[in-house]
Amino acid sequence: MTQADLFNFNLVHRDRSTGARAGHLHTPHGAIPTPVFMPVGTQATVKTLSAHDVAALGASIILSNTYHLFLRPGSELIAELGGLHRFMNWHRPILTDSGGFQVFSLGATNVIDDEGVTFRSHIDGSRHRFTPERAITIQEQIGADIVMAFDECAPYPATPEYTLAAMKRTHRWLERCIRAKTRPEQALFGIVQGGMYPELRRQSAAFIAEQPVVGCAIGGLGVGEPKPEMYDMLAVTTAELPQHKPRYMMGIGSPEDLVEGVARGVDMFDCVQPTRLGRHGSAWTPDGRINLLNAHWARDDQPIQVGCDCYACANHTRAYIRHLLRAEESLGQRLATIHNVRFLIRLMEDVRAAILADNFAAFRDDFLRRFQPVSDAVRAAQREAYGRRKERG
Repeated sequence: MTQADLFNFNLVHRDRSTGARAGHLHTPHGAIPTPVFMPVGTQATVKTLSAHDVAALGASIILSNTYHLFLRPGSELIAELGGLHRFMNWHRPILTDSGGFQVFSLGATNVIDDEGVTFRSHIDGSRHRFTPERAITIQEQIGADIVMAFDECAPYPATPEYTLAAMKRTHRWLERCIRAKTRPEQALFGIVQGGMYPELRRQSAAFIAEQPVVGCAIGGLGVGEPKPEMYDMLAVTTAELPQHKPRYMMGIGSPEDLVEGVARGVDMFDCVQPTRLGRHGSAWTPDGRINLLNAHWARDDQPIQVGCDCYACANHTRAYIRHLLRAEESLGQRLATIHNVRFLIRLMEDVRAAILADNFAAFRDDFLRRFQPVSDAVRAAQREAYGRRKERG
């Protein structure tokens, strides 16, 4: 079988007034209806959830992390035990990132050169080296359906000179990834970079569009820039990407960003937000995010979201989940996570239905009118507080 037999993207419908698209991405482990949100199973698990849980929540694909699985338990061990699908008992599609973002973000002593990156493990300080070829080999050992090219993500802010150099290196590394890849049952996605510079974004998107890759990923967004700037760069990027290939916006998971991303032509999203927020006692509702630890919910006998079909909302109240979280019972984290993951998956189901009904523009307006996102100022304060908690251990 050729790769074309194993992977194909069918664009089913395009919204008439926005860039929103509905499609199907076919893989060896099943079809993925798009737009889609991919829960993140960084270390071969979506935190606090079993594979059965994730499937029951409606996930058609999950993401796992090359960097983390390489360090622990090791990609060779995963290969020896039959690959990641068998290892974690997940038999639907899996996407693995290349490890590039973690290599750049988790170590201040990393050394980047044209050949690759030398870095130290965040676990034990051991020294390792990733090259484009090594990143592909590791992902082939892990055995995901969709694998990502090794790239360099420029930080925010970054000078035009640095951003240009990182973009060119990303392009050269993609060419090396293409040559290194050997398994036709895996689909390679290239990654657009270019920072916050529209012309560089256009150049990178045009380059990726010309390469023999199954899909086009959009990297380097959601790295600290203001939301309007992120949306502008996203629109610049998708305008240059081919219609017949899936588009994946990396690391984005706030509900408003998913809706705005779809409006600009994105098909796939992933983020740790639903699990991370759940573990810290926050949950999404159609009106915005609520803090379940707040005393306001101590006697509230309603579910997190009235009408939600998740297990947490069908069986438990805000008061009970708040009690569990305050008592540091792991079930509280699990229930909040179940709700958050289902919230994003159901949001994408509703978005897809609206696109197919030629009603996405109205859906978008209604959703954004009601949903109150966390402000940039509040988000910055929360990041600072989270950083202080980590420092204290």
